[in-house]
Amino acid sequence: MNTPTKKLHDLGQSLWIDNISREMLVKGTLAHYIADWSVTGLTSNPTIFEHAIGHGDFYDEAVARLALRGQPAEELFFSLALEDLTAAADLFRPVFDATDGLDGWVSLEVSPLLADDTAKTVQAAASLHKLADRPNLFIKIPGTPSGVNAIEQSIFNGVPVNVTLLFSREHYLATAEAYMCGIERRIQAGLDPNVRSVASLFISRWDVGVKQEVTPPLHNRLGIAIAMRTYKAYRELLASPRWQRLAQAGARPQRLLWASTGTKDPAAPDTLYVEALAAPDTINTIPEKTLAAFADHGTVGAVLPVDGGYAEALLDEFRREGVDDEALAARLQREGAESFTASWQLLLERIREKSAILVGAL
Repeated sequence: MNTPTKKLHDLGQSLWIDNISREMLVKGTLAHYIADWSVTGLTSNPTIFEHAIGHGDFYDEAVARLALRGQPAEELFFSLALEDLTAAADLFRPVFDATDGLDGWVSLEVSPLLADDTAKTVQAAASLHKLADRPNLFIKIPGTPSGVNAIEQSIFNGVPVNVTLLFSREHYLATAEAYMCGIERRIQAGLDPNVRSVASLFISRWDVGVKQEVTPPLHNRLGIAIAMRTYKAYRELLASPRWQRLAQAGARPQRLLWASTGTKDPAAPDTLYVEALAAPDTINTIPEKTLAAFADHGTVGAVLPVDGGYAEALLDEFRREGVDDEALAARLQREGAESFTASWQLLLERIREKSAILVGAL
């Protein structure tokens, strides 16, 4: 059936689901998304896991089992997460194999508490990837200034990385530089340059961030303009002599991924960011609600222009209304990191509470 999701897939854009829960796995929901809606990957974050583990009883047996072993909350969480994500990775393994590693990935984030510690982030990334023991599992590392060195070193170590919390072209280019440096170091060391990575640019938070500051004609347009500008830089980088040399040596592109693509404004179309960000050789990871909406009534029209289209003209309009996109990008990245840290702490607290209740009931 030629669904809207299949049309996006056929266009050359990967559609991933931005959610994971044991319920999705047990009830066959994820398998349905793969078979019927052309979903070829999955992303997760602390907020997603906090909601999944903190609500309902699908994790109760596992939490009780692991708590009885005396696992502290953080260790227990990673055990739960790896149980879910390795099962999901196995569901996506046929896609991974059929695309020679281009697609079929799942993602697990390092602790947000390590964001400012390069050495511990690198150590955690290597440890989690080894524990997962799946070739199609990305480790998520934030693309903050302090995270860039951890990204380069992890790539050099052979750990596939999903770079998260990117909010601008400049954030993306810093990430791409780290990725290429890691690959170049591997080539110099005689190592295989085929270490996969994606760079996740957050979209909708831009529009939430400026809604009260700009006139209605500019509502829900800034995130798309930032994406268009970044897509142009992405295409230019892939065409650059430096990247072409790496590709000839066997490296694979760090693909650009659109994140935070659920519509936050009730007045806007529920498929806004999926339809606007159609582009070959990219990924769009979307919430379940948005996926269902797009599968039901989405349309695939024009693709993003490789030359950036009207992005710069539109960004000039925002500047005339007082929006400093560079300063806003830094603020959004900082707030995103703070939000994930808060979710992480709440997640661990919920695990402690649930562990105490379940063990106490035995």
